[in-house]
Amino acid sequence: MKIFESISDLQNELFIIRKERKTVGLVPTMGALHEGHASLVQRSTKENDVTVVSIFLNPTQFNDKDDLKRYPRTMDDDCKLLKECKVDYVFAPSEKEIYPMPDTRRFEFPPQSTVMEGAKRPGHFNGVCQIVSRLFYIIKPDKAYFGEKDWQQIAVIKRLVPYIGSTTQIVECPIIRDADGLAKSSRNTLLSADERLITPKIYQVLSESLAYAQDHTVEEVRNYVESGINSEEMLNVEYFEIVDGNTLLPVDSWNDSPYIVGCITVYCGRTPIRLIDHIKYKG
Repeated sequence: MKIFESISDLQNELFIIRKERKTVGLVPTMGALHEGHASLVQRSTKENDVTVVSIFLNPTQFNDKDDLKRYPRTMDDDCKLLKECKVDYVFAPSEKEIYPMPDTRRFEFPPQSTVMEGAKRPGHFNGVCQIVSRLFYIIKPDKAYFGEKDWQQIAVIKRLVPYIGSTTQIVECPIIRDADGLAKSSRNTLLSADERLITPKIYQVLSESLAYAQDHTVEEVRNYVESGINSEEMLNVEYFEIVDGNTLLPVDSWNDSPYIVGCITVYCGRTPIRLIDHIKYKG
């Protein structure tokens, strides 16, 4: 496994790879890697000749600077995991390497980028598009792998790809969960022991709502989920939206779309830690 900090050094290496007509897979990450990231890497190594994993804590997608400061940084452990996964290349650039000058580009792909996370975290998806477009330009991957936990992010990136003229195929990979149902996330490491004990309630209530939805309205299901999760003292639902799976716009009836998804963000604890998840009702 080779580690690159320089764009030019990585591109020179990939130039040789492409001369050999080998395919390149990319797994973009912000570090603090876990089994969910490992599943993306393993799929990439199966489907491509060469896999690049980027580790870059992208400041432009954090609308809350305190959140950026708290984000876990575990480079040594990350490289150990990636070596075990038989990754070919790790791209771990500095902020100056990625953004030698401030990135003033503006990306907006409504409604996918303006609802839910887009509304609650102004500028977040613009920052995501800035870094993903940079990585696609630098690496020019044949395929890029993203976890479905960040489901809305995938919808935005799918809009970004044709906009920037990229031919990269976006590969969606299933959520990896702990045995108790909590979706794997780098932020989980920030939870205290007592906070971690109550977080499975999120997926438990979402799962129970599937059966509840069979004979209840969209509004009733929304209330069921919110009240069920909020019943835990240290859990607080920021939003729970039941949306069309393509447009991400809210639905009022189960007949409004053949593809319906429930998307949730929950604050946990006193800090608090922000956790996201989703459940598919139709489609």
